[in-house]
Amino acid sequence: MAERPIAVEVKDLHKSFRIPSHRVMTLKERAVHPFTRVEYTTLHALRGVSFRVAEGELMGIAGRNGSGKTTLLKLLASIYRADRGQIRIAGTLAPFVELGVGFNPNLSARENVHLNGVMMGMTPREARNRFDKVIEFAELEEFVEMKLKNYSSGMLMRLAFSMMTEADADLMLIDEVLAVGDARFGQKCVDTLERMRKEGRTILFVTHAMESLKSLCDRAILIEDGILDMDDDPEEVAQRYLQLNFSGPARAASATTDGPRVAAASRIGDVWLENSDGERTRDFDHGSPIHLVAQIDVKDEIEQPGFGFEIRASDRARVFAVLRQPIRGSNGKLQPGERVRIKATIENPLAPDSYAINCSLWRGTEEDLVDVRHPAAELVVRGDQQLGYVELDWELDCEVESERPADPMEATPE
Repeated sequence: MAERPIAVEVKDLHKSFRIPSHRVMTLKERAVHPFTRVEYTTLHALRGVSFRVAEGELMGIAGRNGSGKTTLLKLLASIYRADRGQIRIAGTLAPFVELGVGFNPNLSARENVHLNGVMMGMTPREARNRFDKVIEFAELEEFVEMKLKNYSSGMLMRLAFSMMTEADADLMLIDEVLAVGDARFGQKCVDTLERMRKEGRTILFVTHAMESLKSLCDRAILIEDGILDMDDDPEEVAQRYLQLNFSGPARAASATTDGPRVAAASRIGDVWLENSDGERTRDFDHGSPIHLVAQIDVKDEIEQPGFGFEIRASDRARVFAVLRQPIRGSNGKLQPGERVRIKATIENPLAPDSYAINCSLWRGTEEDLVDVRHPAAELVVRGDQQLGYVELDWELDCEVESERPADPMEATPE
């Protein structure tokens, strides 16, 4: 198969900002201290970042807050000018670094759609012709003449994302757009990105949602402290991102720090959801049981192993949690070379919404955290019920498969 043309090429990109340590805020302060010298510190937002994106590729960009992701997108969009390095882009570009930028809060949705359409390169007639499509996608038919300053943040984001779908561009830069509404609208956003990829659009997608990164992206990069830390498969990048988040900046010296300790060996591997037919899925109807399956690869001995998981709603409120459940007896051990498969069956009286499921592996006491997946899986509950969150019934089974050779010294006593 012929190699696809390169749509984006970034070489040795550097960007820094000068931040004043003291800002003169008043005329009086300037008059009293006219010769005061303002001192600056330098923030190195990007340091030698290089990568390529093929035409038609959906590439994810992950990184902790302050790592340089948004700075990278703004450099690609020509909002910032690089200190050093090269950026080459083939085709037309539509930047959506911040959804809703360019909207006038004192104008109605109708006026803003027409105005933004022209700003995106449409003719006034094209903007008018696409108006109904934009409003229908955003589900705002009843609020067309309302001024945007009276919109909720969710309504504004839905309108902005809907405008984005009408952009006729070869390359799209998107910064955190999937948290723009309820579970149903979030699924519409996912479907739209899938459609754009099938149309051959090149998409650079910044996100903190690792499940979206893994399910949507062909490839991913990880920015850490302004440096390209990883360029790999989305699954590997997601795992590295979570490791950085939960081990912290002093991860190499974690034994000297307080709080949970994260080991680098044994880890929670694949995590997925199954329906009652044993099919992998993230979509469940209200009332249908949820089966959470997690696989643990044991690389070092774990005494008194425990497994925990929690369910959080779209507003990040915890709905349910099993904080630490023994998985091989209270005095048992897991040995190197074993693979543990855990299956938790959860009743489902949950209200329709999107949920994140986080998993954790513990050793001994609750202070010794071996590994964590946050989030490990995404759950979408469908239905028309308007319910509160309730207590869930659950049960958990554990199977251990040994891959290590038998030790002849370990004889069973008669």
